[in-house]
Amino acid sequence: MSAIVAAHGPFDAAEGERMLDRLTHRGADGSGTVQVGRAWLGHRRLAIVDLEGGEQPLHDPGRDLWLVGDGEVYNHRRLRAELQERGETFRTGSDHETVLRLVAREGLSALARLWGMFAFVGAAVDGGFAVCRDPLGIAPLYWVQDGDTTLFASELKAFDLARRNEVEPFPPGHTWTPQEGLQPFRTLPEPHSPAIEALIEEAGDTVEPPEAILAAIRDALILAVERSMIADVRVGTLLSGGLDSSLVTAIAAEVARRQGWRLPTFSVGLEDSEDLAAARRVAAHVGTDHFERVYTEDELIDWVPEVIGVIESFDPQLVHSSVPNLLVAKLAARHVKAVLIGEGADELFAGYAHYGDIESDEELRAALLETIKGLHTGGLQRVDRVAGANGIEARIPFLDFDVVALGLALPARWKLAHEDRAEKWLLRKAFEGWLPDDLLWRKKAQFGEGSGARDVLREHYGAQVSEADFAREREALDPPLRTREEAAYFRLFQQHLGGMDPTGVVGRFVEP
Repeated sequence: MSAIVAAHGPFDAAEGERMLDRLTHRGADGSGTVQVGRAWLGHRRLAIVDLEGGEQPLHDPGRDLWLVGDGEVYNHRRLRAELQERGETFRTGSDHETVLRLVAREGLSALARLWGMFAFVGAAVDGGFAVCRDPLGIAPLYWVQDGDTTLFASELKAFDLARRNEVEPFPPGHTWTPQEGLQPFRTLPEPHSPAIEALIEEAGDTVEPPEAILAAIRDALILAVERSMIADVRVGTLLSGGLDSSLVTAIAAEVARRQGWRLPTFSVGLEDSEDLAAARRVAAHVGTDHFERVYTEDELIDWVPEVIGVIESFDPQLVHSSVPNLLVAKLAARHVKAVLIGEGADELFAGYAHYGDIESDEELRAALLETIKGLHTGGLQRVDRVAGANGIEARIPFLDFDVVALGLALPARWKLAHEDRAEKWLLRKAFEGWLPDDLLWRKKAQFGEGSGARDVLREHYGAQVSEADFAREREALDPPLRTREEAAYFRLFQQHLGGMDPTGVVGRFVEP
């Protein structure tokens, strides 16, 4: 988790410095800028890998190539070893230097080999310039094209007011160069392995998946958690008490135990919230150092204006989950610099209620894929902004490419809920024995619901906009604002991000 600001073309460096100043919260461990021909690169760093030597902008030995980046590349050690065998020597232990050297040797096509969450901007003294973002859009990146000048930044709030109405999300899985414009380098869906294809074909039309499929789900998620725990800083988990974060915590606690340390976990909620009680039990069951914060209803209400400025969104579901998410991130930041979270499981294993009417494999896969592709302006935006506001990095095992590829490949009949099956039945079945049964099969609640935030915020902020005002203001957007509560949040959004057209930039959940 760091901050990028970059520009190609005519550009006043003072504007770049202003933009970097608005992103100080994303990187307290250092900053740097460089002018490379027609390019300007700026960076604020949160040190997770190579704490001493990873300052940016990075450069090659001849200072011909420069790079700024955000995020982590989990397979950088294997790529580095390969490059060293080919004669490369490295100045730092940074995963981003591995990317710099790899692309210098193999070109932008090498980006398809990266495994992780990342956004990079590179510039060369010979005039070369390129930008990329990971295929899921886990690492944030926005851009503005203004004549001969193109600007990039990690958050919406970085841009000057005069530019905000032109800001767009940089498309995940793409590169941009001045010569070729946007080009895809890796897009979803990822192909799954022939072995999985064979298992699915062998299962035929069976109602329940064979044990080999359940084992494949377990193995993929376990490997993803192990990858996500690679860091040179202390790592913990945000434990909501729901299924997804509980499974990630159970796996991470076992990995930590094997490595000889004890996993820290963090939870928040109202005094009597279901999530807080469940989180305590999960932490006790898997053996973590557990920390929690109990908040009041008044605190939830008071934090909303700041939260909307942090997450750069006014979607009610996002706000409901973001207030407790911000408070738990503040708690975690006192103890760790990286956290694992459970985001992404609902999108892969059909955890949302609106999937209930789908019956065919093709229809479900299309619906899940559409949801996953939209995560970068929805749930992932909340995850990134809340973590960045507190100087920590969030890692998402369920959105590991292997887990995504497997999840998208599995037939609908194994995923969809009905009266005899809970939502995410397949995921629960795969991890039987990892948690007490009543926790493993606990009914799903959105984080904002289980933590107690949803009802409190819906009642209070829904009362802040009269029916007459709502009727007058709701058509300000297309599609229109859906509830008085959403209208109240949109008012706060406009205070924080005046001049911003949210169309295409701010995602909105199906259910407000």
